[in-house]
Amino acid sequence: MGNPTAAMLVIGDEILSGRTRDSNMHHLAQALTDHGITLAEARMISDDHAGIVRHVAELSAAFDHVFTSGGIGPTHDDITAEAVAEAMGGPCGIRDDARAILQAHYDRSGQELNEARLRMARIPDGASLIDNPISAAPGFTLGNVHVMAGVPTIFTAMLAGLLPTLTGGAPMVSASLRVERGEGDIAGPLGDLAEANPDVSLGSYPFTHNGIHGSNVVVRSQDAQAVDRVMASLRALFPEAT
Repeated sequence: MGNPTAAMLVIGDEILSGRTRDSNMHHLAQALTDHGITLAEARMISDDHAGIVRHVAELSAAFDHVFTSGGIGPTHDDITAEAVAEAMGGPCGIRDDARAILQAHYDRSGQELNEARLRMARIPDGASLIDNPISAAPGFTLGNVHVMAGVPTIFTAMLAGLLPTLTGGAPMVSASLRVERGEGDIAGPLGDLAEANPDVSLGSYPFTHNGIHGSNVVVRSQDAQAVDRVMASLRALFPEAT
């Protein structure tokens, strides 16, 4: 049995327009790797109800976990909650528990829980809440879909609370070697080494720095001894590498 698998759905016109740079996928990938969950696919889509429904349904059926970011705020284009509910086959509305969290938060800050802010209490029936220790508005888990905010600090805080509740597998171990040769020179030996070691992932990532061309060779596996074995072989193949 391998590690649980996951996909990410980044939702937002501002991401696709280039106005906002996504950092949540990078953070999620690192966190899941450390937790022993394999992030196998990521998609970026617009704030389109039918599109969100379709992608959530597809990914939920294909992976153990789906993580979404974006579209659960107070504005008219925050439509993720309703779309996820439809994709998973249930209704969505203002939930009393989510409303109580928001009411307490705005009471403390001396602000009104107005109609716009109340939109953040829309939670699908049957979902469990994901705590938001920064701005209070909760995310939620419905089935195997985990819905979180798009603001990176809030996404990170939500994930920190959610991840310990999910069963992971063996964390991925990685090591790298800097080889100052072009990929065309090292491709043959790397291919042979990868074929001889199917229990590891062997990647080559080219670079150019101060006129030097080379590749960073990365070895990844859940088996630390396998990583050490392949790294020893790499150093024998490329003794000048660092």
